Amino acid sequence: MSDTHAQSVAYVRETAIPPAPPPANETGVIKWLRENMFGSVANAIMTILALWAIYAVLSVVLPWVVNGVWDADSIRDCREKLGDQVGACFAVVKERWPQLVFGNYPSEHYGRAIIAFVLLFVALAPILFFELPRKMLWFTGLYPFLAYWLIWGGTLWTPVVALMGVVFAFFAYRLIANRSFFGALIVGLVALLVFWLLFVAPLSNLFAAIVPLRLETVQSREIGGFMINFILGTTCISLSLPLGIALALGRRSNLPIIKTICVLFIEFIRGVPLITLLFVASVMLAYFLPPGANFDLIIRVIIMITLFASAYIAEAIRGGLAALPSGQYEAGDSLGLDYWQQMRLIILPQALKISIPSIVNIAIGLFKDTTLVSIISMFDVLGMIGGPILSSTEWFGVYWELYAFAGVMFFVFCYGISQYSQYLERKLATDHR
Repeated sequence: MSDTHAQSVAYVRETAIPPAPPPANETGVIKWLRENMFGSVANAIMTILALWAIYAVLSVVLPWVVNGVWDADSIRDCREKLGDQVGACFAVVKERWPQLVFGNYPSEHYGRAIIAFVLLFVALAPILFFELPRKMLWFTGLYPFLAYWLIWGGTLWTPVVALMGVVFAFFAYRLIANRSFFGALIVGLVALLVFWLLFVAPLSNLFAAIVPLRLETVQSREIGGFMINFILGTTCISLSLPLGIALALGRRSNLPIIKTICVLFIEFIRGVPLITLLFVASVMLAYFLPPGANFDLIIRVIIMITLFASAYIAEAIRGGLAALPSGQYEAGDSLGLDYWQQMRLIILPQALKISIPSIVNIAIGLFKDTTLVSIISMFDVLGMIGGPILSSTEWFGVYWELYAFAGVMFFVFCYGISQYSQYLERKLATDHR
């Protein structure tokens, strides 16, 4: 038998083949390129076209950036230093960055604005990151009043008395919170409004006469540059979220009057461009105020942008509410919870989690839309570029460098907001664990 096998088989290996490395086209960068960029003829063509487009852009942008001039007194000086080379004139950014960032804010008070900016992150930290101690929330509550005093200056007693109004409203809310959450909320808001209208000015003047604690006052018209965009963006986003929640709940309410009011408000705001509302805030709103009343333009703009954003956020949250199965509402009923307890403990936490991408999208769009205030003569970063900087004889004709600087600042903050939203989505993705 063995002779027959030896005659029919030419060669039989009796030892194992030693391991060999995989072929070069099946490992490393070559494998990745073959599978991801040149996997088919269509992919190869698209890859070549994309590489050509990137090369075409970089061949223009890189020399412009690398040859940029950072030390010059004017655009003519820049051109003399560049000679025949192509390059940017970044000297305008180096010389005019205070105007781009702070507008006409007095330079001796830049420290106050920077402190307010840094403290903002301390105040936001316990809200954005749940792992931090809840005791830090007391500073979050104090921050709006502290930031107002640092940026606008004036007597310290104005924000202190305004804070006393918040404490007064909180106690008014607690008095009837056990009977009705909605009624307590209305009573608290009314108490806050009445206290601010009747007591803030006289009490702050009285306390200031006894103990004069004050910073030098800065007028609102002096605040500009990216600083006004940041103030409008953070303030309006913070205020529009609770208002949007209230509108979303009102639109789904069973009370016809509440539902009608919310629907009319949302549909009206969504049907009107933001620039129209800004013109109303700038020009028309003064006609509805009492004679002699001086309503700060920044506050009017904050009100209009907040109303505009709240309508869109309301629709985003309504989508989250509609996505929840009816079993969640029935679970609340089976536990004996009333409407507001169901909303606070069961419904809204899930609806807000679902709505995070839409809310963040609206927040980013709102932050960028703050540049529209330059149309109503507010010198934000674009207003400073198109106004005082480009109208000067030294830098007339420098466009790309200034708008690129503004774009980088907006990109940094918008990208940060986007990254935080993705972190929050991963953090709250409890249903996929």
